[in-house]
Amino acid sequence: MTRPITLPFYAKLAFILVTLICFAFIFCTGKDILTPVLLAFLFAVLLLPIFTFLNTKFKFPRHLAALVCLAVFLSIIVGILIFISYQVTYMANDFETIKKNANSFIIEIHKFVRENFQVSIGDQKKYLDSVTKDSVKTGQAKLGSFIISMSDVLLDSTIIIIYTFLFLIYKEHFKLFLAKLIRKENHPVLVDILSQIKVSINNYIVSLIIEMIVVSVLTSLGLWIIGIKYFILLGLITGILNLIPYIGILIAGIITVLASLTGSAEFSMILGILIVNVIVQFIDNNLLVPLIINSKVEINAFVSIMGIIIGGAAAGIAGMFLAIPLLAILKIIFDRIESLAPWGYLMGNHVPRKFRWRAKKVTIEN
Repeated sequence: MTRPITLPFYAKLAFILVTLICFAFIFCTGKDILTPVLLAFLFAVLLLPIFTFLNTKFKFPRHLAALVCLAVFLSIIVGILIFISYQVTYMANDFETIKKNANSFIIEIHKFVRENFQVSIGDQKKYLDSVTKDSVKTGQAKLGSFIISMSDVLLDSTIIIIYTFLFLIYKEHFKLFLAKLIRKENHPVLVDILSQIKVSINNYIVSLIIEMIVVSVLTSLGLWIIGIKYFILLGLITGILNLIPYIGILIAGIITVLASLTGSAEFSMILGILIVNVIVQFIDNNLLVPLIINSKVEINAFVSIMGIIIGGAAAGIAGMFLAIPLLAILKIIFDRIESLAPWGYLMGNHVPRKFRWRAKKVTIEN
């Protein structure tokens, strides 16, 4: 019988760090391939309860159950996109009003800069003209890169749909693979890990949907109170973009300010929009995220922020979105492996009120 090899702490730490570096290198190198796979895995886990219900209760064949799940999922997304496109088309009818109010707003900004910073309107226009010329020079290149990026998004979306379908129909196949990979005596731990991963991912995605709905409703209500015309559309856009950490709410704020020009160019209206966004973000960051998101994934804020930054640097917006569920999966695995349990605790959100070192008393015999 072989005995397990015991390694000193520094050797274990070195192996863990080397493993993490290897995983990070593989992900950064193959992010274009791995990102659609990971997103499809999340969507497959989200759709798994519907798939299981159709397959077991209604005796749908696996392929048909997977197709129905994808059809429901895509119908919801397409419905939201149709609503947004319809509202944007309706907003385009107010283009002349937006143009007129934008010019009035720019004039007010020119006056504000002249009165407070002693810069003449002529100098301001010269600076804007130089910036505009530089933008025109790079406009064609940016347009070309935008078209390429949009084609990549459409291609990735198609691949994600195919991967999600395959994850659903090959669910048992992947489970059997893991069972063959792990020793039989460790199968109870494996079953526990898989069940907890399913629950954690489902809770996280459902929590994101709830957060998106609440942010959309609060933003729409606030914009309706201050008199913004397309408050439902702008609230929905804010809720969707809020799913993108850090930069999403900034983009939503800019879109809302531009859309407010369909009504008037008064500075008080723009100030009201900023106040609404600040209040909604305060509620989101201090109530919704701790109660809905953090309580489900049990990841502390420090690790979450680091993970989002690293994910954004590695794979852009998709990496930022994947960071939290991947960290939750790692924590579940770490918590159930004895040698990695301290790392799981480090990622958790349990903070002790007080900690005291307990040193053993050494007795000296005469």
